[in-house]
Amino acid sequence: MTATADAEAAANELMPLAEYLGSVLRRLRALPPLDLDLTQAHGNTLAADVVAPHQFPAFDQAAIDGYAARWEDLAGAGRIGSHPSFGQFDTSRTVRLNVVGDLGAASWRPVRLTPGTCFSVAAGAPLPIGADVVVPVNWTDQGMAAVEIMHAPKRGSGVRRAGEELSVGQVLAQAGSYVTPPMVAVFAAAGIGHVMVRPSPRVVVVATGDELVDVGRPSQPGQVVDANSHALTAAAVEAGALAYRIGICDDDPEGLRGLLEDQTLRADLIITTGGTGTGPGDMLRRVLSRPGTGRGSVEFTNVALCPGTSLGFGTVGGEEVPVVCLPGEPGAALIGFEVLARPVIQLLAGAEPVFRPSVKAHLLETVSSPGGLREFRPAHVAERRGGGHTVQPLAGGPYTLSGLAEANGLLVLGERVTTAAAGSTVDVLLLDRRR
Repeated sequence: MTATADAEAAANELMPLAEYLGSVLRRLRALPPLDLDLTQAHGNTLAADVVAPHQFPAFDQAAIDGYAARWEDLAGAGRIGSHPSFGQFDTSRTVRLNVVGDLGAASWRPVRLTPGTCFSVAAGAPLPIGADVVVPVNWTDQGMAAVEIMHAPKRGSGVRRAGEELSVGQVLAQAGSYVTPPMVAVFAAAGIGHVMVRPSPRVVVVATGDELVDVGRPSQPGQVVDANSHALTAAAVEAGALAYRIGICDDDPEGLRGLLEDQTLRADLIITTGGTGTGPGDMLRRVLSRPGTGRGSVEFTNVALCPGTSLGFGTVGGEEVPVVCLPGEPGAALIGFEVLARPVIQLLAGAEPVFRPSVKAHLLETVSSPGGLREFRPAHVAERRGGGHTVQPLAGGPYTLSGLAEANGLLVLGERVTTAAAGSTVDVLLLDRRR
């Protein structure tokens, strides 16, 4: 059998990534909802649709500073001439109205207009009964007892009607939506003080391996600086979790069991990195794949994924806290987080959708890919003039941390793709990171 045939046979023994993800996500449920004060809701996802209990605006009001009037009283105002900001008007054809009062945003007594009169109003002030237009201050002589109006706005200009923006019973946001600052403003304007949300998942990150040393010093032969737990903790925070880095756990079976048991008391999800392979030093896989009384178990699966084919998922502890086991190689760990751990976090948080958005893009450079594996390769995505996207693979492939650090997307090459030619259309996962 040739080397190519051997590779294809090995790939056929791997579980397709989509099938693996489906099997994992079907085992999970979103965290139980809780009622949060509006000021604490930002950053969470809604557990139920939010419906407006009140209309907004709550009453007819002035949208601008000016003079609230009846449009019929302004019909004779001029419309010929010009102004750099306010268009055409004729100063020889003005309308004079008596100013019978001033209304501010805090005014609350109802008032009524009579023919030939107006009120001076501030933006947000209740509209006088009978008023159907607010004339901008700069279209007048800004009189106090009486005002000369040089130009007649359209009927309804400068006015916000009750319920114009939000009506009673209107769905303001759907379950699964991420609560944003503007959304908080909408809820508050509609009279909502509390919302039902899913809590941010508490994620514990553990790096395993005798070879690991902490950051802050150069590694020596036989030592590897622990970059993974720092990076994965940051990635979990970016995904919306409350993440805690536990640090390094040596290859000590009892120490690992005790550490994980302790962390189940404060975790909704545990992420480990390292020890997922079948080599002599891969202690984590040997320990977690053995079911224990009340401790749960983790199943390790060889997935058709590049980089990092070996992934683990299961539960630990009496509370059966979900655990995701990622490879120890940094690039594979970060890619594994994107394709497995991040969707798990999103599902626990009740977010919809759980996957990052993707686009079709025009490939700028020919790339090769291992057959039988779905490869995720760091890339730079840009919008094309006239629409669409281009994607440039970054140097070094998926295993380089520098490529991942520069990437704003992941080029996705399917299991049947061995070569993707420049100019072809490919799928790209958008990382949507701040630049």
